[in-house]
Amino acid sequence: MDGGRQEEVAACEALHLALRECHRRIRDPWQREASCRHLNRSLAECMVSACCPEESEAVRSLCSSAGTTLKRTQCQQAKLSLSICLSSHQEPS
Repeated sequence: MDGGRQEEVAACEALHLALRECHRRIRDPWQREASCRHLNRSLAECMVSACCPEESEAVRSLCSSAGTTLKRTQCQQAKLSLSICLSSHQEPS
């Protein structure tokens, strides 16, 4: 594993630990939802980036603003590529 990948995995692990701690500290489900939401989203984004870095970056760059018809088409293609990449990492049910 290269240095950049190790740092990414370490960042995801740190977010996972923080999210677990947030869930442990806050017992009320409604307050937990509100209080831990940012950690949950950050961890999800981190894991997606770790699994599919190129596809994730393409979505981030192509879908960041409305843009032209071409950019919207490229955004949709990037989202499809990311979806396919993530599907390839799922275990069969």
